[in-house]
Amino acid sequence: MMKGILGKKLGMTQVFLEDGRVVPVTVIEAGPCVVMQKKTVETDGYSAIQLGFEDKKEHRANKPEKGHANKAGTGPKKLIREIRGVDLDQYELGQEIRVDIFSEGELVDITGTSKGKGFTGAIKRHNQARGPMAHGSKYHRGPGSLGSIAPNRVFKGQTLPGRMGGERVTMQNLEIVKVIPEKNLLLVKGSVPGIRKSYLIIKSAIKQVQKQQANA
Repeated sequence: MMKGILGKKLGMTQVFLEDGRVVPVTVIEAGPCVVMQKKTVETDGYSAIQLGFEDKKEHRANKPEKGHANKAGTGPKKLIREIRGVDLDQYELGQEIRVDIFSEGELVDITGTSKGKGFTGAIKRHNQARGPMAHGSKYHRGPGSLGSIAPNRVFKGQTLPGRMGGERVTMQNLEIVKVIPEKNLLLVKGSVPGIRKSYLIIKSAIKQVQKQQANA
């Protein structure tokens, strides 16, 4: 079954494996999270658990946030997200979810908000090629042809300059290199979306879960 936890990206480093290989890893502060709500098909139309991560100061939370947190016997949280596809019978309201739900070697999908790059040109944003850079050339880093003249408009999806980054991104099948329960840390091979101290959603790799369900 699916399982997940919320966390915060702390940065990147590298670790040595037992065979001497060096592996780049992202350090994630994962949990502890609190089960804020259990959603069922009968009441909400779908099944999921709602997790809360990182305490919010009381004076910064409004009454609905405080009331929602009180039902779970906890305080207001900065980040609240849902995990679908879980076995609801394994979770209780107010239950604490810690990083040890994962183990070394597991594959996970990690969702975050990518770094914002600001307003960029078509070359950086869409990986287009530039024109000749000699002095006689009249075309260097422009977006190129916009297509037919007849409709007198720009077609949807045209690869033009614009704002780049700052989008929700999910990276799949990332390997967990190490779990450090006493420090609530998760070391994941490679990079993950977002800047330092940005929030992440870590879930079981959906493709692995689907494969296990197909073989069951």
